[in-house]
Amino acid sequence: PGGGCRGSRGGAGVPVPSRLCAGTPGRGGRRMRALRALRPRRLLAMAAAGSAESGGPRGSRGGPVLTLETMNPAVRRVEYAVRGPIVTRALQLEKELKQGVPKPFSEVIKANIGDAHAMGQTPITFLRQVTALCLCPELMANSAIPSDAKDRARRLLGGCGGQSVGSYSASPGVELVREDVARYIERRDGVPAKAQDIFLSTGASDAIMNMLKLLVAGSGQSRTGVLIPIPQYPLYSAALAELEAVQVNYYLNEDRGWALDVAELRRALAEGRKHCCPRALCIINPGNPTGQVQSRECIEEVIKFAYEENLFLLADEVYQDNVYAKGSTFHSFKKVLMQMGPPYSQSVELASFHSISKGYMGECGLRGGYMEVVNLDPAVKEQLSKLVSVRLCPPVLGQVVLDVVVDPPQPGDPSYERFHAEKTAVLGALAHKAQLTEEIFNKTPGIHCNPVQGAMYSFPRIDLPPKAVAAAKAQNQAPDMFFCMRLLEETGICVVPGSGFGQREGTFHFR
Repeated sequence: PGGGCRGSRGGAGVPVPSRLCAGTPGRGGRRMRALRALRPRRLLAMAAAGSAESGGPRGSRGGPVLTLETMNPAVRRVEYAVRGPIVTRALQLEKELKQGVPKPFSEVIKANIGDAHAMGQTPITFLRQVTALCLCPELMANSAIPSDAKDRARRLLGGCGGQSVGSYSASPGVELVREDVARYIERRDGVPAKAQDIFLSTGASDAIMNMLKLLVAGSGQSRTGVLIPIPQYPLYSAALAELEAVQVNYYLNEDRGWALDVAELRRALAEGRKHCCPRALCIINPGNPTGQVQSRECIEEVIKFAYEENLFLLADEVYQDNVYAKGSTFHSFKKVLMQMGPPYSQSVELASFHSISKGYMGECGLRGGYMEVVNLDPAVKEQLSKLVSVRLCPPVLGQVVLDVVVDPPQPGDPSYERFHAEKTAVLGALAHKAQLTEEIFNKTPGIHCNPVQGAMYSFPRIDLPPKAVAAAKAQNQAPDMFFCMRLLEETGICVVPGSGFGQREGTFHFR
C-alpha cells in the first residue's frame, strides 16, 4: 500500500512504483538505479537554490574565526621583554651562523634571561642523582650513587602515587614535600610554618599568577590595582595586562642603589586611587632586574605601610640564595612580619614565592617552586585550592628537586662534602661575576652601573647621543631597544632593553 517498499524512503515526496522495488532484472532494475543516482543531485540542487535565495549556505565560513581583531584583546596587550623581538632576532642570527653567513662574531651570547645551565653552570650532583633515581629506580643498584641519595629517592617515591614520579600528585603538591618546605621555612626564619599554607607550583611564576587571579576584581574605578616596582620583572606587567588589572608603578631610587622609598609608595598609591582600587603591593627582593637587597628596616617600613593602607603583600623572593655584597643579608618578609608581632603579624596578608630556577640550583627547565600564604582568609584558601586543582598538579619532578633544595645533605651525610663544595663554587662564581660586571661597566664611557648586591643581573644606565636617539625614532624603536639591537648585530651579545622592564622617562638601561 502507498506504492512504497517497507523500510525504504522514496525521497522528497517522490512516489516509487512498486515494480521498481522488487529488484526485477532488465529495464526496471536500470530505472531503479537511475532514480537512486538522481536523488543526491536533486537534493544538492534544492540546497543550492535555497542557498542562493538566502544569500549563502547556513553556517558558511566568512573567514577565520580567530584573528587579531577577534582574539582576546587582553592577550594582545601582553608583552614579555625577556622573550621579545630581540630574542627572536638572536635566534635568527644563530641559524645564519650555522648556515655560514659571515658575521663579526662566532656565537650568540644570550644574556637576556637568567638561564644558568644554558650559560654553562654545572648542575648540582646530589640534585641530579636524586632526580635520576626517581626517574629510573633501577639505578638503586648502582654502587657509585651514594646511599643518602638513594634514601631520599625512596622516601620521595613513597609519597608518589604508584611510587612513580609519572603519576599525578595532589594539586597543592606532594604532602611530604610540603611538610619539608614548612620545616625549611621554620629553620630559615625561626618562626612556625604549616604545610597547609604551602602550595607547590610550576616555578614561582605560576603561583604569582594564581594569587593575582584571586586579587583581581571590580570594574572601572573599582578595578583592582597592583603596585609594582619600576624597573620590574616583566612577568608582573604581562600578568596584569592579561588579567586586565591596573598596573600602578612605584619607582626605585637609582641614585641610592635602587632603594625602595616608602614616600614613593605613598605617592604611587595616591595616584593609583584616582583611577582604580589598589589592593596589592609587590616587592622583588633581591631585586630583578636591579640587584638590590632590601634591609630589614626597609621591610619593616613596607609592612607598616601595607598595614596602614590595607594592602596585600606579594613577596617575590626567588633570589634569596643570591646575596653577594658585604653587609647585605636576605630577610624574608614572613620572618620580619612575624617578629614585628601584633597587630602586623595577625592581620597583614602575605604571599611569598620561591623557585628552583635561581639560587645555586639553576634548574629552570624542571619547573618547581612554592608559595606560602600568611593570614589568608580560610574561605579564600579554599578557593585557592580549587584554582590550583584546575591545573591538576605541578610537575612532580620539579617537586622532587624542590625537596632536595629545602632539605639538602647535612654534615656527616655521604653527599655533604661534594654538595657543599659545588654550592659554594656556584655562589662564589656568581659573586665574582657580579663584582666584575659592575667594575667593567663603570670603566666604560657612557655606562653607569650600581653595585650588584644580589640576584643574577645588573641594570646599567647608558648615555645615548642625540643622533642615536634620533635614529631610533626614525626606526620607530625605543632608544635602548635600538642600542640593544645594534649591540646584538655587531657583537652577538643579546641583552634586554630597559624599556621592557620600565624606567624613568628620559633614562635608558639594559639588563
